[in-house]
Amino acid sequence: MKLIHICGPWPLCTNTFLLVSAAGHAVAIDPAARVQNYLDQLSQAGATLSDIFLTHGHYDHVGGVAELRRRTGAKVHLDLADAKGDQMYPLTPDLIDNPWPAGNSEYAVDELRFQIWHTPGHTPGGVVIGCGNQLFCGDTLFAGSCGRTDLEGGDTAALVRSLSMVAELPLPDETQVYPGHESFTTLGRERRSNPCLRGEWF
Repeated sequence: MKLIHICGPWPLCTNTFLLVSAAGHAVAIDPAARVQNYLDQLSQAGATLSDIFLTHGHYDHVGGVAELRRRTGAKVHLDLADAKGDQMYPLTPDLIDNPWPAGNSEYAVDELRFQIWHTPGHTPGGVVIGCGNQLFCGDTLFAGSCGRTDLEGGDTAALVRSLSMVAELPLPDETQVYPGHESFTTLGRERRSNPCLRGEWF
């Protein structure tokens, strides 16, 4: 597997990713950057985009989705609770090919095995996505902090429950954590020192 990090536009600088399988199929996670950036990386890798995975539906994580879907035919995955078609949640249900199913789930692209855990709180439809020793957290968990809950659809009590679940995920401390913004970290570091995962800041 090849992991490619692509940064979204300033000032929010959303962390977005391409994961490329050994067979040349790719998954985009939260494609918020200019679509040509993804197309160029796919071309360099000799890969075809098969899926677009969204950790949640906020505008700063989905800006490239509609065009990328149109130009590649990739299937879009998002919890429909975050497909509202408004300024904060711009995607509409007709753009979602495969809604994340209720509860936790698994999804495979060639040898890549993805685990999807629902983590509402920052948004109603938030998820974190595990693949091997990597955890893509969107805005649920940051290095040393967590997502805000004062925006439309935020729910502090739900985020507390979600973070408690993330802390107990059956993943080793060495798991690389890729948040939706700012620095990367490890799950062990966050378990030891992040007050949001330790339940100390609410």
